Amino acid sequence: MDKLREMEIFVAIVDRGSFTGAADKVGMSSAAVSRAVSSLESRLGTPLLARTTRSVRPTDAGLTYLEACRTVLDAITDAEAHIAADQLKPVGTLTISAPVLFGQRYVAPLVNAFALRYPDVSITAVYADRTTRLLEEGVDIAIRVGHLGDSSTFAIPLGSVRRRTYAAPSYLAAHGEPLHPRDLANHHVVSFTGVSLPLEWVFNENGSRLPVRLRPRMIVDLGPAAILAAVDGVGITQFLSYQAAPEVDDGRLQPILSAFEPESVPVSLLHVERRSTSGKIRAFVEFVTETLRKNAHLQGVDATAMRTSR
Repeated sequence: MDKLREMEIFVAIVDRGSFTGAADKVGMSSAAVSRAVSSLESRLGTPLLARTTRSVRPTDAGLTYLEACRTVLDAITDAEAHIAADQLKPVGTLTISAPVLFGQRYVAPLVNAFALRYPDVSITAVYADRTTRLLEEGVDIAIRVGHLGDSSTFAIPLGSVRRRTYAAPSYLAAHGEPLHPRDLANHHVVSFTGVSLPLEWVFNENGSRLPVRLRPRMIVDLGPAAILAAVDGVGITQFLSYQAAPEVDDGRLQPILSAFEPESVPVSLLHVERRSTSGKIRAFVEFVTETLRKNAHLQGVDATAMRTSR
């Protein structure tokens, strides 16, 4: 029998004043209660209870041990009550990580709504275009765009995006539309290093990998700046489909070379707890998962294409 159970039995005997009363309280037989006390006294090396035919009372050592037992058991009860309350009313600090543009467009509005719904949760939001190491950096939840390699985290699939090639209508009107990836050698190119290699873009032709060497007109390491350059007609560029979604929706950019797109890239929500046992983590996972899964821009196709096909 474990020590905590023996403590519970000892306290029940003192509280009820008898072995029989304690047995009723803890749901055991009187013989089992007696054996538990004998085991406890044997381990401690001293009598804890003075027994008579009419009563049971703690010895001096028993009184000292009784106080210690109550302290331990009360602490456990308080901790369990706190955890139970945490499940119903999340509390504490929640650290969330997401890529910059994805976070700005899709995660930040959900984080704000979550903060308003759960005022007892403080939030640290980290938006960075790098792979966040959850355990090492103290991150509770991370949104990851790309294939996963974290063995210590648990992933919830949210959808997928594609690496697409885009151009502004004004650029295409002035320079024509390339019909094959190799035609890019004759076009101005804006390379965004957050998605593709600056001097080589990779396409897919008939199921085979097709690398194409480039001579970029501009190389940019910041997503919004690359998008602005493409919208202004500086050149053709590549983004993940969600990154250019607003510009595609309002007609400032349009996909090209769609027949040569590589395979889709998964979008996942990562956390470090197997069953999201922390109330704050479980609440956030439940709060954002279905909303993100229903997001048209996480279905591996542009929202405009989805509307056209309906």
